[in-house]
Amino acid sequence: MQKNIYYEYNIYKCMSRQRFLSTKNVIGSYTSFGLLFLRVAISGIMLTHGIGKIMAFSELSQNFNPIGIGGGLSLGLVVFAEVGCSLAIIFGLLTKLATIPLIVAMCVAVFVFHSGDLFAAKEPGLIYLTVYITLFFVGPGRYSVDYALFR
Repeated sequence: MQKNIYYEYNIYKCMSRQRFLSTKNVIGSYTSFGLLFLRVAISGIMLTHGIGKIMAFSELSQNFNPIGIGGGLSLGLVVFAEVGCSLAIIFGLLTKLATIPLIVAMCVAVFVFHSGDLFAAKEPGLIYLTVYITLFFVGPGRYSVDYALFR
């Protein structure tokens, strides 16, 4: 009986005092290794998109204005998300915060930029969006800078 009360108290304590950047909800090294692999793989692939945009920045910025704030600014924000935030996610540094610009960028890509396209054109953005939303809710796992800083 005592063990059950202790267990329920720990669940209540964990649920009520859990910080936003905490990784306490991630259990087990296999789960953390899986999250590490997911973070590095998806963000490494996303980096290739961002680096390509950096290489062709001047050409792309002339016609890139999906939300009406100007080509250079729009493209700069996307490059920040795809390069800067992807690097942060690879290292597991402020992972939950770093996913927010990527989630916004993928929502704009899928629902604004490719709104009139076939599903095949939207599919990569939807996959990225799904993974980044998952990382936002789950966190980076034990093998991350966040775990070292916020455990």
